[in-house]
Amino acid sequence: MNLTTDSRSSRQGIPGHYDTFLEVFTQATAMVREDYLQLPVAGREDPLYRERVYCYELYHRLRLTMDNSILRFRYMLCGELDKSGHPYIRGDSLDGVKPDFLVHVPLSMTDNLVAIEVKPVTRIIQDEAGTGAVRRRVIRQGEIEKDLRTLTAFRKVGKYLHAIYLIYGNDDRGFQHIRAKAAFLSNKLGTKKIDLGLIDLYLHRESGQPASHQVWL
Repeated sequence: MNLTTDSRSSRQGIPGHYDTFLEVFTQATAMVREDYLQLPVAGREDPLYRERVYCYELYHRLRLTMDNSILRFRYMLCGELDKSGHPYIRGDSLDGVKPDFLVHVPLSMTDNLVAIEVKPVTRIIQDEAGTGAVRRRVIRQGEIEKDLRTLTAFRKVGKYLHAIYLIYGNDDRGFQHIRAKAAFLSNKLGTKKIDLGLIDLYLHRESGQPASHQVWL
């Protein structure tokens, strides 16, 4: 199965500002260096997928690309913006959640462009026996559910026009696991809580290559 689709052809009908952002977004992901995609650790042969390290570098690359865009992209990029206490959403499903990135115009509820959550394709953790060995584990279902609930809520309650779930790392089995769990959760909980039709799925496999749009199962 070919999981990759052409992002340009699949974006027909989407407002121009989102098309602009997708150009910025894919350019920025392509500039993330390998040591930020997978963090080398002294004494370990296997580098670690560290989400914060990747997100900080991606934030930097996004800011540079947005600021240098000849299209004069007018939106602000915010990282882990806490919406607690927001007068329009206080006490709702967004209270206390912090997506990895928000792209919006501050002080406006009509220019909320896109909310983004990021996950490594797998995690590498230290062996519980304390031998120094590491092992991979798939992303837990609870983590996936939290991300997808957040993105769905930002679309439905936060009035964001788009949402992106960005998975990074070159592990096809791990990616398939995330996609399968997402489909399971959507069917189990219903589209009121997790609506994959409101979320664009992207996969960033390798350094030097842009993230590519994927299809949900």
